[in-house]
Amino acid sequence: MIAYIDGTLAYKDPTLAILDVHGIGYEVKISLATYSKLPTENEKAKLYTYQHIKEDANTLYGFLDPNEKALFMHLISVSGIGPGTGIVMVSSMSVGEIRHAIVSEDVRSIQSIKGVGPKTAQRVVLELKDRLRKDELLAKAGVDTVPLAKAHNTNRSEALAALVTLGFARTAAEKALDTIQHKHGNELSIEELIKFALKTH
Repeated sequence: MIAYIDGTLAYKDPTLAILDVHGIGYEVKISLATYSKLPTENEKAKLYTYQHIKEDANTLYGFLDPNEKALFMHLISVSGIGPGTGIVMVSSMSVGEIRHAIVSEDVRSIQSIKGVGPKTAQRVVLELKDRLRKDELLAKAGVDTVPLAKAHNTNRSEALAALVTLGFARTAAEKALDTIQHKHGNELSIEELIKFALKTH
């Protein structure tokens, strides 16, 4: 998994950026918010990335703001929302607007986004409202809920990635880790988190 790309911006348009890293050009799909904040071509840029691998494609999605990537990851964890729809969503509304719509259960605003039907909009609110509310409470308490900005991922996110690789559904793995950390605290190692999750599964 490529967590971020740090290089020289070789090309940009409203949906795409190419970053040159030591002579290799990485093509990255971007949101409008990221496009609007990118520097001019031939300047340094760093994008936090999500790599989506399918049988016929290997696509990178990139975000200047780690908060935008975190929201994108939340959105694509919802059944019926793929990375293509996720990037449209974060291009249509700001991170703050989407978070507010979900937390305040404003299904109509989410449904107004191209490609998001009424059932999908309801699922987004139902599956993400509690998670985003918890993030907001932690942020107010001074807890960093977006570890992506750091050079390394937290134990939790590494354990989550491992569990998904082991065959867990992402939402089931997140729920399992929530329960484990609530019960045993946040100081568990990656190995302990995975072992507890495997035992409870």
